[in-house]
Amino acid sequence: MSPFLVLLLLSGAALGLQDDDMLEKNESAVPKTFRGKKDGGDYEQLSHSIIHGLPETTTNNHLLLRISSNNAFKDANKNTIKVSNLTLGYLSGKVSRALIPGIYIIVVLIGVPANAIVLWMLFHQVTSVCTTVLYASLATSDLLYCLMLPFKIVYHLTGNNWIFGETMCRTMTIFLYFNMYCSILLLMCFSISRYVAIVHPFIYRSLPKGTYTVLLCLLVCTIALVYMIPFFITRQTYHLKELNITTCHDVYDVSGDAFQFYYFISMVVFGFLIPFSVVAFCYFSIIRALTANEQKRFWYVKITVLFFIIFALCFTPSNLILLIHQVRYHHSHNDDMYGIYLMALCLTSLNSCLDPFLYFLIYKKVNASKNYNTILKINTETQAKLLPS
Repeated sequence: MSPFLVLLLLSGAALGLQDDDMLEKNESAVPKTFRGKKDGGDYEQLSHSIIHGLPETTTNNHLLLRISSNNAFKDANKNTIKVSNLTLGYLSGKVSRALIPGIYIIVVLIGVPANAIVLWMLFHQVTSVCTTVLYASLATSDLLYCLMLPFKIVYHLTGNNWIFGETMCRTMTIFLYFNMYCSILLLMCFSISRYVAIVHPFIYRSLPKGTYTVLLCLLVCTIALVYMIPFFITRQTYHLKELNITTCHDVYDVSGDAFQFYYFISMVVFGFLIPFSVVAFCYFSIIRALTANEQKRFWYVKITVLFFIIFALCFTPSNLILLIHQVRYHHSHNDDMYGIYLMALCLTSLNSCLDPFLYFLIYKKVNASKNYNTILKINTETQAKLLPS
């Protein structure tokens, strides 16, 4: 699948560098953001006073002048959009300009070193192949996302004004959604792995875990990338002349509403609701299967609690609010919940801080088990030597 991924990424990058005319043609599949309408429609007519002051010309020259002027207005206004007062209030408010970048700064300060330590431990400590592959994929995704966040921080601190260009805005948006749904799917895969290992140990021992885990991670990344295609091919930046700013993924043209509903509903269902149900089933089954081993059962209870904290704090608010918002807008064209969704979306970045602690907890348990087995083996060998032959 790697050639497919390379072609997909190259096509996305190439589309990001196309001129504005190509960008305008692709606006029918814009990802969900605040609605806005293009300023002035397709053309803006010259005023009567301007036309009245022009010298007399032939009909053909007058027609050429009018067409030229209309095209000039069109070029100036096709990336400019008008939005509601609610949208303007959010974009100029303290939540988007202070609170959200503050959370992102905390995520960067904690997430970058924590995920770097996890990657170092994975490649320098002896762990199972399954754990290494899954958590290396998860930590890499979190680390790359944290390294992209400074662009988002600058965007919010400068008054929600994007200065890095259309291509970089698309890349930032892709990282935002890819990290969230890729993390959810990888956590689901880890839960399935633990479920099979504990509840069905004989099946787990017979599986080629290394090969299956690598293929599973590639499949997860492929699915997440395919769902990012709309962000590759559509415009993400729009200029608001009321605030004199260029937004990145916070405003879009109304032409994509029909696509928006089905696209984001399917993303919530397949990217959150189904994986969350699988994770809940796996860990409740594990806890129930370990009734005879209180110590191991207590450890899995702690793992389950941390999993549910990650889902409850990071993933549940944004996905449920997005689901409710899409249904409300689809039926009543009410767009007043999107500001709340953007705040909840900011909380998804906290998973990049919490995922490393989940690994630290697992590593601590595995290391303690290895130490216990080593001590037990040494005691057994010592007793065997002391016994008379």
